[in-house]
Amino acid sequence: MSRTAKALDADEERVTRAQRLLIQLGAALVSQPFDTHTHDRLRAFLADDAEGVLASLETLQQRPEADLRHRVAELVGHQLFPGGAA
Repeated sequence: MSRTAKALDADEERVTRAQRLLIQLGAALVSQPFDTHTHDRLRAFLADDAEGVLASLETLQQRPEADLRHRVAELVGHQLFPGGAA
């Protein structure tokens, strides 16, 4: 992340952390499908955190496309497309 980029806001942070955790858990389930620790971690996420993550994701999805493009450019440190075009 560039020094000028803002830190992730609460919704961005929550969704990013959940995505990383779910990718890790998914990989663990593929490699060891009957590992009870992995199942317990997934159940805990679903019971305790999933609702908040889904609310944060909904909040992020409500942002206008131009705002999302600006935020991505801010986080990566440059515009992905000249003039903001897709």
